Amino acid sequence: MAEQVSLFNTLTRRVEPLTPLAPPRVTLYTCGPTVWNYAHIGNFRTFLFEDLLRRWLEYAGYQVFQIMNLTDVDDRTIKAARTAGKQLAVHTAPFTQAFFEDRDYLRIKPAHVYPRATEYMPAMIALVARLLERGVAYKGEDGSVYFAIAKFPTYGRLSRLDRREIKVGARVASDEYAKDDPSDFALWKKADAEDEAVGAAWDAPFGRGRPGWHLECSAMALAEIGKRFAVQTLDIHGGGVDLIFPHHENEIAQSEGATGQVFARHWLHGEFLNVRGSKMSKRHGNFLTARDLREQGVDAAAVRLLFFQTHYRQPVDFTDEALEAAKEGVRRLGEFHQRLQGAGSRERGAELDKLAERLEADVATALNDDLNAPRAVAALFDFVRAVNRELDKPVAPAGTARALAAFVRVTDVLDVLPTARSADPALARWVEERIVARAQARKSKDFKVADVIRAELLAKGVEIEDTPQGTKWRLR
Repeated sequence: MAEQVSLFNTLTRRVEPLTPLAPPRVTLYTCGPTVWNYAHIGNFRTFLFEDLLRRWLEYAGYQVFQIMNLTDVDDRTIKAARTAGKQLAVHTAPFTQAFFEDRDYLRIKPAHVYPRATEYMPAMIALVARLLERGVAYKGEDGSVYFAIAKFPTYGRLSRLDRREIKVGARVASDEYAKDDPSDFALWKKADAEDEAVGAAWDAPFGRGRPGWHLECSAMALAEIGKRFAVQTLDIHGGGVDLIFPHHENEIAQSEGATGQVFARHWLHGEFLNVRGSKMSKRHGNFLTARDLREQGVDAAAVRLLFFQTHYRQPVDFTDEALEAAKEGVRRLGEFHQRLQGAGSRERGAELDKLAERLEADVATALNDDLNAPRAVAALFDFVRAVNRELDKPVAPAGTARALAAFVRVTDVLDVLPTARSADPALARWVEERIVARAQARKSKDFKVADVIRAELLAKGVEIEDTPQGTKWRLR
């Protein structure tokens, strides 16, 4: 039986026990990237909290089925394709591939399915037709189809919108509009010359056009869970806080307006990421993509650790100092892992067994309580310190196998161990030669030359450690 996990539900504004429709199965829909450009690290902060959510649910015994959409047609993708002088599909393809590469770099588990908006037009057209049939949508004089929010009495409950502010009869055609503009929104937009020029127009009974951004997620989510599980309700829907209104509010309206059923039982939203104290923007010169970090040689484990040290519902500040501290934490975890692996004892040891049991219990308590990753990370480092103290004793304790198993189970969830690196043969030969030269310099008491050689090695990303068994080295 799966463990009880409790999560903050944006819909009710409280932490609630997770109650899937058909336990232990959990259907999880997470809003994915808009592939008009490279995804930035703010996007990946959200994707990483969702990755931790999935990993923990699976650890706790749930069978998670994750859907993450790819928005490959909307206002931004069309404008970007037009500016680049390309067809929409040609423009979005490399950015879709880049997202998958960035996902793998950051060790995010692949979703079970990645529906692309352009591949789900029949489902989108059918959803609009259903909304028209039920009288909650109408065709405007401009040829586009709009959702009539006045016909959906519960509109605004996710974002706690004051219904007195709703502008009855007013319409918004753009995908992204002002947060204080709760008006009828476009479900299907009449095709214009720009749409046609980039290949972003489809035939439909209510006119040639293209879907609104909000419609896409509803259609893809309902199509996937309907086809696979014969249900029309998600267990969990996740995304960033910036999607609460209007995107997720509109998803609820059009999904429930069409099906008459609850669209999602639990709504989870991750907070923003700031860079050096300011909201990330190209104007501020602090815009970072995942590939920027990869090209700088930043270990994905350090990014994961940095983000998990802040609760997903709190803003996180990405600074050089925070990243360096995370790198140091990852290094310590890697060294501890190697030490435990090298301890070699397969016997049972009472003290280390108790520490292992406490680690797993503390991590479970933390992550079952609204995915409290900072408490889980703190428990992990408490464990590292306590076990190191035991291993430092004159008579090393028996029973490292249980401690190693607990450490591996927890780090498999957080995935914060350093990325394994192997040196190419030429580099390895050069390192060994420099280590021999350094040893000779030390033997001759020429410590200045020895220090220069150490600096040469560090410049190549090689760390050395002098031990009674000789000098050992590893790649940073």
